[in-house]
Amino acid sequence: MELIDQHTKKIMEGCKERARDAGLRFQDESLEYIVTNQDLLELSPKYMIPTLYDYWVHDVEVLREKGRYELYPNNPYETVINTRPAISFYNDNNPDWLNVMIFYHVLAHIDFFQNNMCFKHTWDEDFAGQALSDKSTIAMLRSERGRWVDYVIEFSRGMDNLVGFHGALSDINQPPEIKVSAKIDFYFDVFLQSIRRLSITEYLKEIDRYNDAVRHFGSIAETAFFSDVARKYPEFEALFARRGGVHKKSRDLLQFIQENSPFLGKEENRWMKSILQIVRKTSLFFQPQIRTKILNEGWASYWHEKLFLKDDRIDGNEVAFARVNAMVTALPRIGINPYALGMRLFDHIEDMSNKGKISTEFQRIQNEQKRQQFDKKTGSGMDSVFKIREDFDDFLFIKSFVDQDFVDQHKLFVTGRRLNTQRMTWEYFIKSRDAGQYRQMLLDSLYHPPFIEIDRTKEGCLYLDHQFEGKPLVNEFINNTMLGIEYLWGGPVKLETSEMIEDPQESLNDGGYNMPPEKEPSWHRVVYTMQDRQLSKTVL
Repeated sequence: MELIDQHTKKIMEGCKERARDAGLRFQDESLEYIVTNQDLLELSPKYMIPTLYDYWVHDVEVLREKGRYELYPNNPYETVINTRPAISFYNDNNPDWLNVMIFYHVLAHIDFFQNNMCFKHTWDEDFAGQALSDKSTIAMLRSERGRWVDYVIEFSRGMDNLVGFHGALSDINQPPEIKVSAKIDFYFDVFLQSIRRLSITEYLKEIDRYNDAVRHFGSIAETAFFSDVARKYPEFEALFARRGGVHKKSRDLLQFIQENSPFLGKEENRWMKSILQIVRKTSLFFQPQIRTKILNEGWASYWHEKLFLKDDRIDGNEVAFARVNAMVTALPRIGINPYALGMRLFDHIEDMSNKGKISTEFQRIQNEQKRQQFDKKTGSGMDSVFKIREDFDDFLFIKSFVDQDFVDQHKLFVTGRRLNTQRMTWEYFIKSRDAGQYRQMLLDSLYHPPFIEIDRTKEGCLYLDHQFEGKPLVNEFINNTMLGIEYLWGGPVKLETSEMIEDPQESLNDGGYNMPPEKEPSWHRVVYTMQDRQLSKTVL
């Protein structure tokens, strides 16, 4: 692995100038390395951070990727790391025209990393340097504690998706002059949501009422606000006092165990806290990348196409570019290509905004012909795409802009599957072209960790309450994950969740060939208990 030569670096600097002229914003410094195809594959098991701490799962992944490369040598185009400065890796056999395309793609990624609000907690840190420090810490602990270090890493990684990503963003984005008391926290986060269970409309009205009090009463806003609360909810003060004024269920399991575990609080076990902190910090760093996959790749593809076609350095290579670009951004008939979907959504948004279609006036039009002819010629398309790049994640991106016009334009559909009983083969068919169903299919495919509230009982048991949202937990992971949590907590652990009620009639069909008609599954609440390394289940 080595830095790109001066000729290739000059190409990159030219791409930076053109990208900035088009409106992209990123830091001046960047590092570009030349590596082989196989080297790029070996970077991926460590999530593209070569300085990440050593762990046996990483080595297994490297061996698997080596075997895959020997069977199917391929040509991954680039790898880019969200560090300061940004680091990117390129194949050692790329022609100049292909590097132009890839450099634009990478620069759009860097622009996204450094301007999207989901990445704000990564803007002021050099994660590659921090990861190297963490790697040294893990190595030092291994020399002192041996194999127990890997046990703690494995137990921690079993729950590293249960981190307070949105809480971390909230802390960063909260203006420093605003100080929210424990009483306000309890009122809005516990009392209104868990005790009174207000509707969204009523909840938002309470937020507006509090903001009005801040604007009109300044330093005594809280007193004025709660004087009205006392008249409306006379039981609030007693509940707040009973719970010590600070009762708030946590949703960050790693942080909760690190701060509250009796086992980790013992002098001989405190070294484990540093491992939990490293695993949690690493997970928080990668959370925005998981939550913006379609948006990020779509943004990079949108710009590499827009900028490449205007670049005079690619004259004579238009056909080769079209071939490569088609492979990257083709829409599959079945499945999801984040590059293709995201790029087309940005094109759709730019076109809609230029015509003034992102408006209530346009949404009220029902006539298809009038919708197609609608054009206010606002010319605000680029302002809209940059705003979305800054404020959205995948969920908001899809929820807001995958509409019927977009689905119809690209002939998108939801597929179904049925069994051909004569040929005994599965057949795929077009189930729906409705935008609502297609949008829901996309939303169901997004990363969505379980919503688990964390509390502890008077007996010292750690109680995990899974707020069921239609997706059950993966049953095969429950035992090992709860085993690790019990060890780190130092006591029994309970997990309340929902499981599907099995229909005995389903087991009577012959091997699944006589398929029953589709119906909504039934669910019931169960509690898993891990105590003394033994797992039990109780149906509520």
